[in-house]
Amino acid sequence: MGHLVTLATCSLNQWALDFEGNAERIIESIRRAKEAGATLRVGPELEITGYGCLDHFLEGDTFLHSWEMLARIIDHPDCQDIMCDVGMPVRHRNVRYNCRVIFYNRKIILIRPKMWLANDGQYREMRYFTPWQRVREVEDYYLESIVGKITGQYTVPFGDAVISTKDTCLGLETCEELFTPNGPHIPYSLNGVEIISNSSGSHHELRKLDTRINLITQATKLSGGIYLYANQQGCDGDRLYYDGCAMIVVNGNLVAQGSQFSLNDVEVVTAIVDLEEVRTFRSAPSRGLQASKQEPYVRLEVDMRLSKPSGDIDPSVGPSDPIEPRYHTPEEEIALGPACWLWDYLRRSGAAGFFVPLSGGIDSCSTAVIVFSMCRQVMMAIEQGNQQVIQDVRKICAKPVDSDWLPSSAQEVCHCIFHTAFMGSQHSSAETRGRAKALAADIGSYHIDMNIDTVVSALTNLFTAVTNFQPRFAVHGGTFAENAALQNIQARIRMVIAYLFAQMLPTVRQRPGAGGLLVLGSANVDESLRGYLTKYDCSSADLNPIGSISKVDLKKFVKYASTAFDLPILEAFLNATPTAELEPTTSTYIQSDEADMGMTYKELSVFGRLRKVSKLGPWSMYEKLLHIWGNDFSPREIYEKTRHFFHHYSINRHKMTVLTPSYHAEQYSPEDNRYDLRQFLYPKFTWAYKKMEENVKMWEEKGWSTAKSQKKSVKAD
Repeated sequence: MGHLVTLATCSLNQWALDFEGNAERIIESIRRAKEAGATLRVGPELEITGYGCLDHFLEGDTFLHSWEMLARIIDHPDCQDIMCDVGMPVRHRNVRYNCRVIFYNRKIILIRPKMWLANDGQYREMRYFTPWQRVREVEDYYLESIVGKITGQYTVPFGDAVISTKDTCLGLETCEELFTPNGPHIPYSLNGVEIISNSSGSHHELRKLDTRINLITQATKLSGGIYLYANQQGCDGDRLYYDGCAMIVVNGNLVAQGSQFSLNDVEVVTAIVDLEEVRTFRSAPSRGLQASKQEPYVRLEVDMRLSKPSGDIDPSVGPSDPIEPRYHTPEEEIALGPACWLWDYLRRSGAAGFFVPLSGGIDSCSTAVIVFSMCRQVMMAIEQGNQQVIQDVRKICAKPVDSDWLPSSAQEVCHCIFHTAFMGSQHSSAETRGRAKALAADIGSYHIDMNIDTVVSALTNLFTAVTNFQPRFAVHGGTFAENAALQNIQARIRMVIAYLFAQMLPTVRQRPGAGGLLVLGSANVDESLRGYLTKYDCSSADLNPIGSISKVDLKKFVKYASTAFDLPILEAFLNATPTAELEPTTSTYIQSDEADMGMTYKELSVFGRLRKVSKLGPWSMYEKLLHIWGNDFSPREIYEKTRHFFHHYSINRHKMTVLTPSYHAEQYSPEDNRYDLRQFLYPKFTWAYKKMEENVKMWEEKGWSTAKSQKKSVKAD
């Protein structure tokens, strides 16, 4: 009974460079941890600055303000009598490190630099920081005077060490170190470290949480121990949404788990653990043999106990029981992740709301439903008494902050902040117009229905007056260039109109003091990958919540939302043929997205994953697709599809340089700005195509000229 410890970890909604706000949230999390009886509090990676400072980590001000905020935290009366683990950047000998600062009662115990840096995908830590490569080594750090005056310390330990209290031992692991093959938690556990903390800045991707939970539970499953995982939660000013889910694991069993998607700025997760359970779990002789050979760490001693004396323990209180991990389906992730990201962006930007060109198709429908999901999350937070959300919603809806006004439904929130518009033309159908109007009515958005033909005619007439040339659509005998130009002018005019209305609608609605509206894009990841969008059309916006989500997943999300959000109108969107409605419809021709692209959305998802996630070029992709699609297509068909994809991918790659910042949700996002670093002027892949053509001929000579499934059926006959 003398070895029970209450531990706390947390998820914080930090904002890059919001130093005072970040410090307040850190102090609040420490206050809540103490109220729960915790003696150790662990926070997210780089929580003082916010994780997404990017090149601001190259500025001296960022380090100066970090120390100023740390001084405020260390000296705060609510931050005493509890060991705290806080993340911040530190310069040591003119080298920048991503660090954890551990302190107790106005004394810094250790500054622990990150040893393995995340430097792929969305992460560029090597651009800003240097990894600490001296394993088990510690040296003196000369403390900044602003903190030293509070702690009374001139130097403090800096490096790779563990912390010994009177009753246990603590080791520290930072984000990426958990994901490495030989993470620090392995030698820590063999050195007798019983508690391991992990400060993380891990972002949301669809279907990613199970990987993270598996790694965290595995970290203590083999050798035992207690693992505390902290993470940032929310949008800190960039494309990423950090999805929280703070956890505490004991001997491979999850005992506490926080929310993955939440509008809470501070969420503290606590658990009661028994140190003796770790010691019992580690009784295997083979583990003992390995532990006896493990090189020791420097141990920094602290005159405190994490556990309570046996006389202070309530005999009715025991260790927290194991629980099953909570996972969201991909459809729920799409409903919640982008919604929480949009709310953070809206409340911190000073904008009055959102504007979406609602076409009546599945993509803009998905964007609108995600905004409605955001409004639902806002209502849930209000009903739970979240004062920060109440304050923010009154401000955004232009209500007096000190008033008693509260919305009564998600539709009421939606009507205040969400604006939709159907921009029809002579090529628009009554069906798409009707679907847009019905969806707007069901979710409560402020909806506008208009036609843009007069503006299109004005520009085409101007062109004809200047050039004496009248462009025609392909169905009327026009060339490819004429057909593309007439479609593109409609798409680009819609972008101009969207920004006009986004800027002026708050004034029209008698909210002149409010900011403008943020224009939301609705191009999915597959269309961006293929380049099936007009440069500077409605894909050009301020934000795009679906820009990294596939068409396949969007359809599943809309199907889910039709029931979960009580929106039966969504079934009509699911049953409609995707079309841009930019060309005339005749008795023999109706424009279709998949026909225009020359491939299905399902095929595009496969191309995207093989190109980005599997890192395959044209030749390797063709070889892989022979195995994947060989039962459905012949080698020549697979070659033609592969060549068709790479042709359009390469000639449209330049569009990614101006792609609207998109919520990051999928590993094959083609976004040029940071995630997918490839050139935008491509050669024609002639050598790869020649190899494919030779391979196709070889297979055809061997008799494989049709799909394998067709050949099997012929043999069966």
